[in-house]
Amino acid sequence: MSGITNQSCKMCRREGVSVCGRSSCAVKRRPTPPGVHGPKGFGKPTGYGLQLREKQKVKRIYGVLEKQFKFYFKNASRSKGVTGSALLTILERRLDNVIYRMGVAASRNEARQVVRHGHVSVNQRQVNIPSCQVSAGDVVTLSGTDKMKERFKTVLEQTKDQKKAEWLEMQPEQLKATVRKLPERSDIQMPIQEQLIVELYSK
Repeated sequence: MSGITNQSCKMCRREGVSVCGRSSCAVKRRPTPPGVHGPKGFGKPTGYGLQLREKQKVKRIYGVLEKQFKFYFKNASRSKGVTGSALLTILERRLDNVIYRMGVAASRNEARQVVRHGHVSVNQRQVNIPSCQVSAGDVVTLSGTDKMKERFKTVLEQTKDQKKAEWLEMQPEQLKATVRKLPERSDIQMPIQEQLIVELYSK
């Protein structure tokens, strides 16, 4: 199965921001691009370069491939409202992102593995597709062996001080969350300039 791998946070360092979601991201220690020319910094990008980097950054934050990203953008452009905001909402509604937002996975990569291994149910039906889109009112529940549940609770304890998604209603003791409403642009606090992505695809 194809996917995006992250070796030593190289993608984070390339984008200049943590896209892995881990608290111990290497970009905090080495805020320069990877490779022999990294210490020279990022240089001065062109307009197209800025747009491309923003698209790559968002792709890597959510862990989606180019074909998937184009599909999401196409759907966003057809929806009502602002295209950039609609794109981010679609990405936020991915099941793997929901698991990450619940605070039971240390990164979105780990959240994807949790989904693929069959530890997640939506409305009491097992779902193993990370790209599954949740809707308002959906109930997301985690299950697994005692060891897995202990892992979930350990990560929950580690992330208890992090700001949780307000569009999710958590029941941590039951490893469960209800989608109170669909996420809005104001719910996404990451440094993303989605208008640059819209400009890139509008050419």
